Amino acid sequence: MHVLFLNFLTLVLKNTLLLEVRNLHVEYVLDDKVTVNAVNNVDLNVPQGEILGIVGESGCGKSTLAYSILASVPPPGRIRKGEIIYYGWDSPKNILLLSADELKRYLWKEVSLIPQAAQSAFNPVMRIKEHFIDTAASHGEKNELEVLRKAKMLLNEVMLDESVLQKYPHELSGGMKQRVAIALSLLLDPKLVILDEPTSALDLITQKFILNMLKRLKEEHNLTMIFITHDLSILAEIATYIAVMYAGKVVEISPVNKLFYQPKHPYTLGLLKAVPSIIGDVSEVRSIRGFPPDLRFLPSRCLFAERCDYAEDICFKEEPKLTSVGERHYVACHKY
Repeated sequence: MHVLFLNFLTLVLKNTLLLEVRNLHVEYVLDDKVTVNAVNNVDLNVPQGEILGIVGESGCGKSTLAYSILASVPPPGRIRKGEIIYYGWDSPKNILLLSADELKRYLWKEVSLIPQAAQSAFNPVMRIKEHFIDTAASHGEKNELEVLRKAKMLLNEVMLDESVLQKYPHELSGGMKQRVAIALSLLLDPKLVILDEPTSALDLITQKFILNMLKRLKEEHNLTMIFITHDLSILAEIATYIAVMYAGKVVEISPVNKLFYQPKHPYTLGLLKAVPSIIGDVSEVRSIRGFPPDLRFLPSRCLFAERCDYAEDICFKEEPKLTSVGERHYVACHKY
C-alpha cells in the first residue's frame, strides 16, 4: 500500500508540477574564504503552464536561483545542499545529479534562458544565423538547413524579418536583440523558459510590446515561465503567481491578485508602497528604510526585523517559517 501511494503521489506531482526546488542553499566563497549566502534553504514549486514571478531587491538571490535551476551557477558559486527536481521527463530527476549527457539534453531542450542583457548574450563577431546554428549544434542538432528554417519561423513569431539572420548583434536595436534572444531560447522547444529581467534595459513602449509577445508565445508554445524582476508592476501584467525574495530567502508566495490586494509580509507591503501610482499622490510613495543584511553574516532570526515597522521581540530571536495563510498563499512572518 505504501509503494502504491508513493507511485500515486509521483503521478500527481508530475501532472501538476514541472519543477520543484527543495531546501536549496547556494553560496559564493570569496578569495578571503568569506562565504556569501546567496540563496538560503529555498523551497519553491513551478506548476506546469503558469508564469511564476520572482521579485525582490538587487542582491536578494533571484538570478542565483535561476542559474541554479539551469545547473549553471558561475564560480566561485556552489550549490552546498538541496535538490531541484524536474518532472518533465518520464520519471522525475534531480538535475543537480545529472550526467553530462543528461545535462546537455536538459539545457535548451527542456529549460532555456532569456538573459537580462541581450547585448552581452551574443558573440559580437558572429552573425545572428551563426548563433542559431551554434546553439543547435551544441545540443546535437546538426541539420543547418532545418535549424535556419526554424529560426526564420521563430523570428517571424517575434515580429522580425528573416534578414536579421545576416546581421551582426551591433546592427540591431536593444528591442530587436531582446526579441532575437527570445526566438533563440525557443529554438529547441523547451518546456520551461527562465526570463532574467528581460525588459529592464528597454523603454516602456518596447517593454509593453515584449510582455504582450511573451504572453502570446506562452500560449502558442505551451510554455511554463519563471519571470525574474525587481519591478512589481511588470509582474502584475504577466505573472500567474509571485514569490517574493529577501536576503536569499522566499518570504511570501501568492497568486498575483492576492499579493497586490492582500499582501501579508511586511517586506511585500513595503515593496508595494514603493511603487508610484499613476492616479495617486506621488508624495505617498514610501521607500523601505534601512538596508538588507550582509549576506556574509546572517543571524538566526527574521532577516527583515530591523527594517520592519511591525517587528516584535520574537522577530529578533527566532526565524519565521514559511506558513500557509490561504489557498496557494504562504508567508514567513511571526504575525501568522
